[in-house]
Amino acid sequence: MKKPDSLRAHLIATMPHLDRDPDKLLMFVDEGRILGTGTGTRSYEYQYTLNLILTNFGGNPDAVMVAVVDWLATNQPELLDNNERRRDAIQFEADILKEDLVDLSIKLPLTERVIARTVAGRWETEAISEPAPVESDWLAIFERKAAGG
Repeated sequence: MKKPDSLRAHLIATMPHLDRDPDKLLMFVDEGRILGTGTGTRSYEYQYTLNLILTNFGGNPDAVMVAVVDWLATNQPELLDNNERRRDAIQFEADILKEDLVDLSIKLPLTERVIARTVAGRWETEAISEPAPVESDWLAIFERKAAGG
């Protein structure tokens, strides 16, 4: 599974304080399952909930949310684009520790496709990236949809 590491790198790049204190960023894969393709191949898809936890977070929660939404636009775009999926796609909980300090948990339903094939009698696997979005400006897409367009 590559998406947890990809999201971690994205969050550290967009929120530099996490690079200075990486122990404040925890990630857990919950409710994981493997879905076969039903095509007779050994390829499969990971399906899981990624639980991202920021401990003792004192920043603006909007900074975290926009970083997550930005990452999703490239790595799991149907969570933003599909009316049915986006309704419950990004779930969060916050434990308020003090007025300006929270433990923030964000849950994301993610998938990752894997192609499996035999080469010279040995199994090889290849993680398949999400297709590139047709329009790269996800904010323009979101705003247009919000406006009914």
